[in-house]
Amino acid sequence: MHGEYKVPGGKLVVVDLEVRDGRIADFHLAGDFFLEPDDALADIDAAVTGLPVESDGGQIAAAVRGALPAGAQLLGFTPEAVGTAVRRALVTAPGWKDFSWEVVHDAPVSPRMNLALDEVLTARVGDGRRNPTLRLWEWDESAVVIGSFQSLRNEVDPEGAARHGFDVVRRISGGGAMMMGANSIVTYSLYVPASLVAGMTFADSYAFLDDWVLQALRSVGVEATYQPLNDIASPQGKIGGAAQKRLANGGVLHHATLSYDMDGQVMTEVLRIGREKLSDKGTVSAAKRVDPLKSQTGMPRAAIIDTFIQTFSNLYGAVPGHITDDEYAEAEALVESKFSTDAWLRRVP
Repeated sequence: MHGEYKVPGGKLVVVDLEVRDGRIADFHLAGDFFLEPDDALADIDAAVTGLPVESDGGQIAAAVRGALPAGAQLLGFTPEAVGTAVRRALVTAPGWKDFSWEVVHDAPVSPRMNLALDEVLTARVGDGRRNPTLRLWEWDESAVVIGSFQSLRNEVDPEGAARHGFDVVRRISGGGAMMMGANSIVTYSLYVPASLVAGMTFADSYAFLDDWVLQALRSVGVEATYQPLNDIASPQGKIGGAAQKRLANGGVLHHATLSYDMDGQVMTEVLRIGREKLSDKGTVSAAKRVDPLKSQTGMPRAAIIDTFIQTFSNLYGAVPGHITDDEYAEAEALVESKFSTDAWLRRVP
């Protein structure tokens, strides 16, 4: 069995192994990482060999860490990365290039329509009716998008939202509220089969699915990093955040919103950002938490989107695609039955 895991921002971890009598046998670790001392590689191989095949990623990582000699240096990978690679080998998880990818960047639609398309396209990828897809959003009005489990009254100031022209909508994924001003953010959605992230912890899958965008940002001079659980940041501040929803049919939605341009004062008047949430980020000002891509790159928003599309396409062989008339029709029906209803918006008052 063979498994691979590219550490976000790090190196490739490769494992080969056999299974005998319910245990891992003939385990060998390889990759383009750095490890000192050299013979620590044999210690890792010995630590994993003999483990039960039911061992989860954390148990495998603990075995690796316990076997390392004092002062060992792991550069570009971690014991947890070894655990992830082993689990992916045991479940024969595919990699990015094992799929045929499409990139969609279609005409603007309303925020509610964008949310409905997320649900429709995720379900279709899960059902095998659509290739795995990256979609760049465009929209024709400003909105605050709150997470599936957030309290509407706790997150949004309705007077501030109305005063600044922001509609309020709720998405199907968890996470925090995003203030999405027209032409002021860059939002993308990935619709992938669950097999792509098989063997990963939920937290690992976030960084794994956004590694390509870190590469895209670095190519335009942004020193982007991933901050667990779901933030994309640079030394200048937070750039954006990601969220996920996994459907029962095996479809996975992973989407992220990155700030392109923003008015920090407007954000504090539209969102009810509590002091405790700010304090755990080490700052006292909401306006200083986010550092937009416009100020960091000086690039037009459209040029940043083009960079994202080019980077993703070059990495994974993606080809241009479009949303079909049938998919639009299904999403329109879902807007009417769900995303435009007061019951959905106020499901958590």
